[in-house]
Amino acid sequence: MTTDAPGLDRRFSLAPRILAVNVFAILALTGSIFYLDSFRERLIDQRRAEMRMQAVLIGGFMAGAPPARLPDLAARYGRIGNLRLRVYDPGGTLVADSWRATGATFELRDPAGDPFRRDVARFLDRAIEAVGSFPAIGDYAEPAVDNRAAWPEVVAASAGARAADTMRAAPDRIVIISAAAPLPAAAAPFAAVQLTRDTRDITTLVRVERAAVFYVFLLVLAASLLLSTYLASTIVRPLRRLAEAAVRVRLGRAREVTVPRFNQRRDEIGQLARALSDMTLTLRDRIDATEAFAADVAHEIKNPLASLSSAVDTFARVDDPGLQAQLLDVIRADVGRIDRLITDIADASRLDAELSRSRFEALEIGRVAADLVAGYATAGLPRGVTVAFTQPPAPVRVWGDAGRLAQVARNLIDNAASFAPPGGVVRVGVTRDRDAALLTVDDDGRGVPPDNRDDIFRRFYSERPADEDFGRHSGLGLAIARTIVEAHDGTITVTDSPVAAGARFTVTLAAL
Repeated sequence: MTTDAPGLDRRFSLAPRILAVNVFAILALTGSIFYLDSFRERLIDQRRAEMRMQAVLIGGFMAGAPPARLPDLAARYGRIGNLRLRVYDPGGTLVADSWRATGATFELRDPAGDPFRRDVARFLDRAIEAVGSFPAIGDYAEPAVDNRAAWPEVVAASAGARAADTMRAAPDRIVIISAAAPLPAAAAPFAAVQLTRDTRDITTLVRVERAAVFYVFLLVLAASLLLSTYLASTIVRPLRRLAEAAVRVRLGRAREVTVPRFNQRRDEIGQLARALSDMTLTLRDRIDATEAFAADVAHEIKNPLASLSSAVDTFARVDDPGLQAQLLDVIRADVGRIDRLITDIADASRLDAELSRSRFEALEIGRVAADLVAGYATAGLPRGVTVAFTQPPAPVRVWGDAGRLAQVARNLIDNAASFAPPGGVVRVGVTRDRDAALLTVDDDGRGVPPDNRDDIFRRFYSERPADEDFGRHSGLGLAIARTIVEAHDGTITVTDSPVAAGARFTVTLAAL
């Protein structure tokens, strides 16, 4: 049994929405059933109009016929139209009925003897009529005394000299249409002719089509349920697993959470899962790096603080002015070391955030390096070290932040100068190699052993010359340089210098 991770709310799950989308097709099929009912209404309305027209035409043909011929004419027209035709005289008495000669042309069936499927069909008829636009109609029944008064439509036709019709329902829900028209005469009340016919053919046609649509509806419903289940298992459940893992990571339990990768999936969900998994691993690496950075900071600050504390304690117990002066020098050196360390740590800690806000632009990397070298020529370097710059034969342009790339070059020059012998030369050059721009810094130092060429770019790693004052460098310069270069989609490497005895640092960037 699984429970939802905190922060997940199943009320907003995709599963009901997927089902709703599939139900839309079902509703469309349901709408087609109501369309069939509307189609049935139009057919019945057309049948009513036809029967009124027939009543008028037959009334015109029978007008003026001798009363003795009316039964024969009624039988003839009833047989031709496959309907029941009755004629009433001006007094309202039935004088002719086609069924007496032709027999019944439609049947009033008792639904009690019908099979179950017809019961279902009649139930659907009632349900659709209840919510549709079909008018409510009375039941059809033969009158005890068949005369004009028994039929409202015949009364209307006799009194108004116009055709009229009425719909009634047979016991099995078949609509019976009765239309009446007057026989032309000099004065009202007129004699009238009545035509009666069922709509079993229309009802049968609609019910057959409705049954076909209903079967399609059942098929689509089953397919919809299967599709919803499939989509829920392939979309909703994987997304829920990813959401639960993400919530547990957010709650700080990243170490105990394994974000599913769904390697077997090649769709967007699989891509999302692998992206979230990689993001989580990167986040863990960042957390580890932050923890390691904090530990390194504590360690690096602890050493000068311990030295500073010892010098301060000793200073209070020493009376010798010369020794006090030495202790003051130690205190000043430790304070300066802490100040440099805090400055470098502050630069390193906010470097990522500042790089994300940097505005890159096309710039000439050779001019950036030349301006920096000119500054060193003015300010100078310790122990008489000088900086030489080799101007590229043609401008080399890159896409980046001029200030940050100048910081990279400055860190590399400072690092090279610290390893150069007194009076040594740090050589800076800019060249282009196909689509790459190369910034190189060479020194005359002792080089970097192959086993340490990756270590020197780690934070706080420092392997300094033996004659350098302790604490002069924090070990963050090369780490900062690599971070900036990688933010420019470049690389920084160290090899043996081909032009000097020491090392060569090479920054590679995409050239424009």
